This record gives sequence, structure tokens and C-alpha cells, in this order.
Amino acid sequence: MAGNTTRLRVLALYKELHRLGRDYPDPSYDFHGKLRRMFEKNRHLTDQAEIEKAIKLGEYIKNETLALYSLRKYRHLKRMYPGPDSPS
Repeated sequence: MAGNTTRLRVLALYKELHRLGRDYPDPSYDFHGKLRRMFEKNRHLTDQAEIEKAIKLGEYIKNETLALYSLRKYRHLKRMYPGPDSPS
């Protein structure tokens, strides 16, 4: 049963990363290709500790990608609404 829940977690993580990759800011960066290769490279893992380590890495990448999107959004808003000290 633990294998099934781990599989569902991995699939949910893959789907979420794939969805996040649609809006990746750099079109020349092969986000989906790298994502697929990363998951295929780890597909043979059977040790639960190694699987958890790979899941943690995937979650880290997800959080970093979300931070990148937030930063991009913040920079865009900052350009759209200049502050009081910037020349207009």
C-alpha cells in the first residue's frame, strides 16, 4: 500500500511541475524535456529512502520555480508602477 501512495505523490508532483513548466520565462530552456529526463532517470528506484530524496528534490525545484514566477511578477509590477523617487 505504501508503494501506491508514493506513486500517487510522484505522479502529482510530475503533473504540478509539468503545469508550472508551461509558463517558464525562458523559452529556450527545455523545462519539459529536463523534467521528463529527471523522472525517467529515477524511475528504477526501489529504496524508499532514495525515492523520498528524489521527491524532496522535485519539491525543491517546484518551490524554486514558484519563487522565480513570483519574482518575475514582482519585477513586472515594479516596471509598470514606478515609485515616487524614480524619474518619469
